[in-house]
Amino acid sequence: MDVDIEEADMQSFYDQVQGEVPLSKPTGPATVVVDDAHPFDLDAYISGYSGRAALDRLINIISLCPPLAPHALTRALELLLAQRDTELLKTVLAAYEAAVARADGALPPPEQLVPDRTPYLAWRDATAERNAAQRQELEVQLKTYTGNMIKESIRMGHRDLGAFYRATGDYDSALRHHTKSREFCTTSQNMLDMCLSVLELLLEQRNFAHVPTYVFKAESALDAIVSSGPSTTYGTGLNAGGPKRTEQHAQVEAKLALCTALAHLAAGQYAKAAQAFLQPMSAAALAPWTGALVAPGDVGVYATLSALATLGRGELKARVLEGEGLAGEGEGMKELLDAWMASRFRAVLELLEKHSARHLLDPLLGAHIAGLTALIRARALVLYFQPFATIRFERMSAAFGWSVEDAEREVVALIQRGDILGRVDSQNKILRARATNPRAQLYANALKTGAEMQRATYKLLLRLRLQQADLVVRKAAPPAAAQSTTAAPAATQQPVAAGASESAEL
Repeated sequence: MDVDIEEADMQSFYDQVQGEVPLSKPTGPATVVVDDAHPFDLDAYISGYSGRAALDRLINIISLCPPLAPHALTRALELLLAQRDTELLKTVLAAYEAAVARADGALPPPEQLVPDRTPYLAWRDATAERNAAQRQELEVQLKTYTGNMIKESIRMGHRDLGAFYRATGDYDSALRHHTKSREFCTTSQNMLDMCLSVLELLLEQRNFAHVPTYVFKAESALDAIVSSGPSTTYGTGLNAGGPKRTEQHAQVEAKLALCTALAHLAAGQYAKAAQAFLQPMSAAALAPWTGALVAPGDVGVYATLSALATLGRGELKARVLEGEGLAGEGEGMKELLDAWMASRFRAVLELLEKHSARHLLDPLLGAHIAGLTALIRARALVLYFQPFATIRFERMSAAFGWSVEDAEREVVALIQRGDILGRVDSQNKILRARATNPRAQLYANALKTGAEMQRATYKLLLRLRLQQADLVVRKAAPPAAAQSTTAAPAATQQPVAAGASESAEL
């Protein structure tokens, strides 16, 4: 049996391979297995986070990994007492109770792990009382500032209330106050601070839909700061020899690049995410977001996997191995890059499988690791087959650690999608590259280009004929522009109107 692909429209698969469209709809795992073949150190993983970020990841581990749920519950309750969101206690206990129900008695009940809940209930009541008192104080201050009509004080009042509501877990109110402070921003620096606060809130909430909007606003404010003059914080103006990248400027750019990359990753746009992750950034440049929102190791894992799934070998070497970003950081990422550059694809797949538990337990990466792994595996097969005209499946299966049947099935899928131009001899278990005729391909490209030029010329001629026949719909003048005309222009337009009326009568 021969499997071949003729000239067909494979653009959808090409987009998938380039990382613009995920191979399948990203879905998170139901449960994650942790064993000797898939190790995961909970304490080392959580040590890279602080505050709400650590608690969110612990809750995610409780929900997805039953063997680690008791230890994760203990760690979550230890961190809980330093927070100000009283709803976290209910969330943590509810997550563990749901894990116990799914485990069918394999996990100890919460009463056994937390026999005395009195300290946590006392913390909840005391924190709720302190939050209420501080909220009333901040609202009174804002009302006083509003009465005084001082824009800077009102802006700071909304900023403080936004930070308070974020700490207490009321994200809707926090976002409302941060966005409300925009009306009282008097400088570009105020606008930049507001955008960064909103972006920080959106990343913590993992609400990536509005991230591009505030990234654009922050970039506009940053450009205004840089070009405003030598007295600004982030650079010097054009009159002083052009804008200079200061340390603060680089920090803001790194944060904006991180926000853009995470938004693209959450949307499944892996190629765009890789380009954003590979921007110059460091742990120091991302402070104080480091640990509070994302760990440097996380950024390194995201950047490395996205780059392997979408970039060619030359660009990977130039931008990842020799770049200034965080790509290559993270557990097992350096070994993964070394194996890829050495074409040891079996080791690449084994490393991905070994660290799959850590990737699946990541709240953001877990839903995309299957798609990224599929893209990496497909790209590895393409790179392996490129130098060969024919190759036996026994050799290919040994290089990837698969059986002959698995290797044949993977190759057939890639041929059907149009990624490998070849034929499969199922009887002799041989993969042959399909011979292409350069002369015929050149003529086909020329005919295609000629057809595109013909269509464009036809559209241009049609537009010219419509203009000659005066069949063009013109936009009406806006009312504001019509009302703002002065008496002098009106006087100059009277003869024209008269001439128009005379021509109409004729």
